[in-house]
Amino acid sequence: MLMLTASAGVLAAAAGPNLFVQLAPLVLIFVVFYFLLIRPQQQRLKAHREMVTNLRRGDVVVTGGGLIGKITRVAGDEATVELAENVRVKVLKATISEVRAKTEPAPANDPEGD
Repeated sequence: MLMLTASAGVLAAAAGPNLFVQLAPLVLIFVVFYFLLIRPQQQRLKAHREMVTNLRRGDVVVTGGGLIGKITRVAGDEATVELAENVRVKVLKATISEVRAKTEPAPANDPEGD
């Protein structure tokens, strides 16, 4: 009986470091996934959100469907995009995938006579 309890104690002590060895690859895989997949996706999402909030009239944009046009109006979460002369469509700002050309903001107090 004494021999059985002693061998059980030896087995329990041996299982401790073995558990660490078994969990180390899983932790390593999670760290690799975080830096190669999760973190870059979060950065892209943050950049897209910033791009969408900075949309303004005159920007040339590409929609999620591949349509290229110029923004004529921005209101709330929608933008009106002019695809051709007198052809305007309303799109959600979140569906705009790229800004091809930004318009320069007009100077606030620049006199016209200079």
